[in-house]
Amino acid sequence: MALPILLREGDDAPPTATLKSTTPLHELPQERLERLGPRALHDAELLAMLLRSGTAGENVLSVATRLILDAGSLRNLVEWDREDFQERNGIGPVKALQLLTVMEIARRIREQDKDVEPILDTPAAVYQYFQDILPGIDVEKCWVLCLNTRHRLKRCVELTTGTMQSTLIHPREIFRQVFRFKATAVLIVHNHPGGDPEPSRSDFNATRQIVEAAKVLEVDFVDHIVLGSPEHDRAGQGWFSFRSAGML
Repeated sequence: MALPILLREGDDAPPTATLKSTTPLHELPQERLERLGPRALHDAELLAMLLRSGTAGENVLSVATRLILDAGSLRNLVEWDREDFQERNGIGPVKALQLLTVMEIARRIREQDKDVEPILDTPAAVYQYFQDILPGIDVEKCWVLCLNTRHRLKRCVELTTGTMQSTLIHPREIFRQVFRFKATAVLIVHNHPGGDPEPSRSDFNATRQIVEAAKVLEVDFVDHIVLGSPEHDRAGQGWFSFRSAGML
């Protein structure tokens, strides 16, 4: 089925800062899509195809560019909620829901793409794995990573969502997920929204409880890793590993 006409006449004057110099300024994103395919389009052009139209004072490509700038990147739009979209000029209730739907599809595809799951046998590997998950999260969360005997990820489960200050990590809920997904090893990860991965007293207490429970249940407790950001980490890594620190 042919593509519907998505962009109105008059939307063909994008801000030059968003396009490479080789892009003809008279050519609509839809025309470039049909002629060159989706990989040739820039981020703002792809988003403009979803937006369909601009406003009376701003063409659709300018609206798309502004959204990406506000979010910081195209990837960060995946973390936006309905209110984030709707408070932007040119995004009404229906368009906000359409964008929210597309972003949710993108998020789920991103998760499903991890079917060939990585081996998480180092804190650095865990930190890298979470770089697609952490952007936009401003509260403390805890994840249970269920692993096989080679420490290949079987399932990543978001266990709790706390506040800016703390989150609850209970061994009962952790090992429920381990047995649910028939894992032989487990790795616990939580984030510090402020960026400093230095563990708190409650982090130490929770880790001791998990260690004791893992011994009783004969499950390999690989590590408890706290994620932050390199610029707020005295070690410059962006993470703290209880095992690397000799505490397991």
